[in-house]
Amino acid sequence: MTKKQKKVLYRILIAAALLIALQFLPVRGLLAFALYLIPYFVIGYDILRKAFLGIKNGEVFDENFLMAVATVGAMALAVYEEMTGGKGEFTEGVAVMLFYQVGELFQSVAVGRSRKNITALMDIRPDYANIEGEDGKLEQVDPDEVEIGSEIVVQPGEKIPIDGVVISGNSTLNTSALTGESVPRSVREGEDVISGCVNLTGLLKIRTTKEFGESTVSKILDLVENSSMKKSRSENFISRFAKYYTPAVCYGALALAILPPVIRLFLGSPANWSVWIIRALTFLVISCPCALVISIPLSFFGGIGGASSCGILVKGSNYLEAMAQTKYVVFDKTGTLTQGKFEVTGIFPEAAFEKQTGKTGEEARRALLAYAAYAENYSSHPISKSLKEAYGEEIESARVADVEEIGGHGVTAKVDGREVAVGNAKLMKKLGLSWTESAQAGTVAHVAVDGSYAGYILISDVIKDQAKEAIAALKSSGVRKTVMLTGDSESVAAYVAKELGIDEVYSGLLPADKVERIEKLLAEKGKNEKLAFVGDGINDAPALSRADIGVAMGALGSDASIEAADIVLMDDNPAKIALTMKIARKCLAIVYENIVFALAVKAACLILGAVGIANMWMAIFADVGVMVLAVLNAIRCLKVSRK
Repeated sequence: MTKKQKKVLYRILIAAALLIALQFLPVRGLLAFALYLIPYFVIGYDILRKAFLGIKNGEVFDENFLMAVATVGAMALAVYEEMTGGKGEFTEGVAVMLFYQVGELFQSVAVGRSRKNITALMDIRPDYANIEGEDGKLEQVDPDEVEIGSEIVVQPGEKIPIDGVVISGNSTLNTSALTGESVPRSVREGEDVISGCVNLTGLLKIRTTKEFGESTVSKILDLVENSSMKKSRSENFISRFAKYYTPAVCYGALALAILPPVIRLFLGSPANWSVWIIRALTFLVISCPCALVISIPLSFFGGIGGASSCGILVKGSNYLEAMAQTKYVVFDKTGTLTQGKFEVTGIFPEAAFEKQTGKTGEEARRALLAYAAYAENYSSHPISKSLKEAYGEEIESARVADVEEIGGHGVTAKVDGREVAVGNAKLMKKLGLSWTESAQAGTVAHVAVDGSYAGYILISDVIKDQAKEAIAALKSSGVRKTVMLTGDSESVAAYVAKELGIDEVYSGLLPADKVERIEKLLAEKGKNEKLAFVGDGINDAPALSRADIGVAMGALGSDASIEAADIVLMDDNPAKIALTMKIARKCLAIVYENIVFALAVKAACLILGAVGIANMWMAIFADVGVMVLAVLNAIRCLKVSRK
């Protein structure tokens, strides 16, 4: 508990003890009133203060006003009854305030619990960055002062303050605050690292690639801090409902206190003012909309907090609500369903090349890969990098000469004095060579040596381990259609779609084509159905913005896609899309449960209170009891099952 919550708890305990003690004192009249005022002010002084300030500032009709009027009225009636020879029920006025504060404490603790996940996420904010001085000593500076390209040092146990590239050192990183995953990630020289991770083992020197304000940690914190500004339709409904409901019940209570006695006087019967005033005060206590006003936002807040504990950042409760209604999920391919990293998956030397080199089997494959890697030595193309990584040995630049890159075709070079050409089918056609078509899906790098076709190397963007599981989970959760949009070739796209079980696939698309395709899908879906687009690249930003819900891959995704998205998956795991939908649907179900339960109980008790069947104790249950039950139900949003 916080200090403030503990203070409220102490006040509740003191007021409750005093109230119980007063039950055993044989006091009446003004002395009883004075004694009962002690626990009343102990537990209710802040409510009375808020009600007074609300009246002063022109914001009269809220729960503080209702509680103040109801309890002050109850105490005043008790004094009146004591002065007229009856027995005043001072206990009721104090008890209403006491149980109201118990409900408020429940709500405060519940909010505190749901804030824990977001507070833990906020704890990723770094306090400083280490800059190495000329004398070798480390100086702590404000991360905002570190420029792009600066070298910073991150020691074991420290947070990485700014996105960058490791220039020296090996270590493992704790990424749980960002991704929700407990397994540490290993990093080494040359790899990208993102801010907010905790360095666990080795010393790392990092060259920054972004300013602090543009780093991952800053963007995440900004997303979380602003998420509460975007309210769902359910939250907006409750806000509008309370705006009109509270004044209506206040005027209704006033009418209940005045009209029946006046009518009775006209009919020649006793007015019974005290009876109708008590009913009006009971009506006020029952009518307090705390259960709805508190539990509905708390449910969404809990849902967002529960999602953040799983590495899913939701920018507002409106997107959580929309995710629960999603029936169409559209995917980009590269970096979303595939790893976005090209790997050599097959080497196929020709028989003529084996005869020419006198090598067969693994030796021939190794020789073909070596020629390709050496020829591509000076290229920074992803295909070239994959060839060099697959070769795995240091390339001696002196063995390579006369390198010529032919745009849209490939590259030619002399390797050990032999003419080598590496590229696509267009390059082979340009050289006047026949080539072998690959029977497998993937990017093909054809290789020619000394003017004769030597074979081809198959390079594939590997499908993510969780991708198939993600598609299956979406279908089992009620998604009507899964679609893949990609700029890749038709054969590669068809292969990936078939492997994953995707319903529809469209290939060879430019960013504008993706938006056009999404427009057609939006026109196809039902009125209350939502479409989500999942992407990671800068070219996905227009599609992310156009879809009903944009979902971005956060760890590897571009800044533009993360900015355009409504939901960010921090560990790039597509399986978490179905988990997000599960969290959203559970949250929305709890919201509807609370709305129906609270309104049904309120309506029944209001009718009973108006006709005199419900007393002040039933009013306490209708207000505080319903609020506590609704808040306890809302807390369930925090518990997320990942199965």
